[in-house]
Amino acid sequence: MKRIGIVGTGSYLPEKVLTNYDLEKIVDTSDEWIYTRTGIKERRVAAPDQAASDLAKIASERALEAAGMKPEEIELIIMATITPDTHCPAGANWLEAKLGAVNAVSMDITAACTGFIFALSVAEQYLKNGTFRNALVVASEVMTRTVDWTDRTSCILWGDGAGAVVLKEVDGDSGILSIHIHTDGANGDSLLLPGGGSKTTPISHESVDRKLHFLRMIEANHSFKVAVKRFSEACEEAVAHNGITLDDVKVIIPHQANLRIIQGMAKKLGVPMEKVFVNIERYGNMSSATVPVALDEAVRRGIVRKGDLVLLTAFGGGLTWGSALIRW
Repeated sequence: MKRIGIVGTGSYLPEKVLTNYDLEKIVDTSDEWIYTRTGIKERRVAAPDQAASDLAKIASERALEAAGMKPEEIELIIMATITPDTHCPAGANWLEAKLGAVNAVSMDITAACTGFIFALSVAEQYLKNGTFRNALVVASEVMTRTVDWTDRTSCILWGDGAGAVVLKEVDGDSGILSIHIHTDGANGDSLLLPGGGSKTTPISHESVDRKLHFLRMIEANHSFKVAVKRFSEACEEAVAHNGITLDDVKVIIPHQANLRIIQGMAKKLGVPMEKVFVNIERYGNMSSATVPVALDEAVRRGIVRKGDLVLLTAFGGGLTWGSALIRW
């Protein structure tokens, strides 16, 4: 059986920083209120002329540089996003053109905050069965354009960014050991962007006035409990599948949705927070982009080194959740 591994990582965060103190001027909130409930101090905001593919392009170029590859060598591009440049063509199509990846096949994956792990799973299967020899997997989100800036419970959460990895067949013991993905469509309306799809009428003054084109979070307390449960289950599934324990894992890189959720996951799993990589304070929730951005930071800071076992895990709208266990 072929072993597929990550041979390069990259990320990009827009230059503009939006702090909690900036939000105090926009909505009835405070730095203390936001930080104690979420663990977020600031987040990044894409420039007006930046779309998801623009953020993805820079992250992808950095991942390709780390992998020692050129854009024209890429055979497959999978972009995880819920904020593509356009619904047609796909965000990955725009990225393919901007990169100059003239020999690549490109497509989007929509799985909300778990999107990167879903995209990683799809790419791994294509490489394992020999359809493609390499893949660029990128998650890119411009979440601040889905925000209702009058809703203090949700506008404080989101940020923009992109992360990318390059996949190839690898030798030895390194590589992706297993990926596990799950969905629960019956409870998918807990995180909902109702407008713009075929379920609603075409965009109109009425749909805009009703704020149907903003992301809504329903029953936050229930979602908190479900997230902790699914995060933990995904981690336990990954280590059990590979016949190891969480003690063998060097670092857990979870989706950065809320610091209290991450702490709840660590407590439920019985692992110290020192083993969990956290950067939510600086970037907020970037949906599918949080995991690859955090992975790239951990790699470049030397937290993840050759031979380490790395556990990625995420939970998001859909509902979706999953994990990936990787030997670096």
